[in-house]
Amino acid sequence: MKFFKMAVAVDHQHHEFKSTIVNPSRCRLQSYPHLSNSILEFDETNISRPLKQQQQQDINELNNIGVHRSFSTPCLSVLAYNQEEEDLNINHEGIEVIGGHQDPKSRALITKVILALKSGSADPVPASSGLSGAYLLPIQDNGTSTTIAVIKPTEEPIASGSPKGFSGRMLGRPGKSPSVRIGETGPRELAAYLLDHGGFSGVPPTALLRISSDAIFPTTPHSEYKMMSVQCFVDHESDAADFGPSCFSVASIHKIGVLDIRLLNLDRHAGNMLVKEKELVPIDHGLCLPEKLDDPYFEWLHWPQALVPFSESEIAYIMDLDPTKDAELIRNEVPSIRESSIRVLVVCTVFLKQAVIAGLSLADIGEMMTREYHHSGEEEISFSLLESLCMRAKATSMICMEEGAVSFGEASEEEWLLFLNVFEKLLPQFFEGRKKKKGNCC
Repeated sequence: MKFFKMAVAVDHQHHEFKSTIVNPSRCRLQSYPHLSNSILEFDETNISRPLKQQQQQDINELNNIGVHRSFSTPCLSVLAYNQEEEDLNINHEGIEVIGGHQDPKSRALITKVILALKSGSADPVPASSGLSGAYLLPIQDNGTSTTIAVIKPTEEPIASGSPKGFSGRMLGRPGKSPSVRIGETGPRELAAYLLDHGGFSGVPPTALLRISSDAIFPTTPHSEYKMMSVQCFVDHESDAADFGPSCFSVASIHKIGVLDIRLLNLDRHAGNMLVKEKELVPIDHGLCLPEKLDDPYFEWLHWPQALVPFSESEIAYIMDLDPTKDAELIRNEVPSIRESSIRVLVVCTVFLKQAVIAGLSLADIGEMMTREYHHSGEEEISFSLLESLCMRAKATSMICMEEGAVSFGEASEEEWLLFLNVFEKLLPQFFEGRKKKKGNCC
């Protein structure tokens, strides 16, 4: 199995892609080869990979309708299935696959969306809710309309070109949250799905595509390519905003909470928890994996289910999480996500695992990750306990730190590993002190 790094020149007039292999070492992000602490030494989790025969079958199916893997993203890892595929003439007809091709459910979604768009049986409809540009993709079959996917282009709040009147900022600039940049929410949607191992939290299958505007809206005068996330549409009764917290099971809240903590979700509100048969389905993960520790919003934080101890199966799932392997998964499958965000994932996962070992509840963990706001004449913001702990670990390991924020992106690999070692050693004592303090207050 061989991996290549590709750079691509785009000829907009003739719609052709000319690929050039570049030096893989220039694109490779550093890993954590020297981690030896016990907290990171867990059994390998089997991230399922499709069989080569099945991969080739999918490639042939997409080739038959004129769609190929995209090599248009710098530093994108391209899996060469065989020499014959390497020699393919890479043409496109308005749709390119950027990410999600490795997962069987995402591949099935990609194929369904491409076939619908190519056959003309799909007519995208703008979604009325939300601040971002999003489109529902219904297909017509014997007079019946069935929505199969939700498509989200880089039409985010306050982004240039946003269709809902909040435009202004260019791609790459700070977005709705300063720690997530404009145009970078789509890859986070895919990352959330890939990190939801075994469908534990129920994130719908997701993929990442680049689609020309005329592939979706043929009457558009000028074709424009946009990266967009494509997520399987969930047929649901409503969202959590229409129900009281008591309507939902403890397990449903715990599963979403575990995902939100790992990804440091900045925007988990009632509207992005869909209700399907009294269970919750999490969607809208564009504001997770920030580039630095930030103030998350967890709708479930004060729900009674969050106070209930984790079950044995939930603890087993959490203990089986491997932050080192998760980091490598995101580097390989969603290479556009920055290293600073990947390090936030590692810190939050280590924090979660140690908190569970200490016997803390979901509410306890979420509270320690959330900032407190004090009103004394003017609003003052204090750092969360997690941020304060990371500041202490950074000071102990003498790592330079950005003023006013806890960011790991500026640290070298050696500094990062030193910080992580110190951070892990501080956690048991920190959690023990929190338990004693809580016990004395009761």
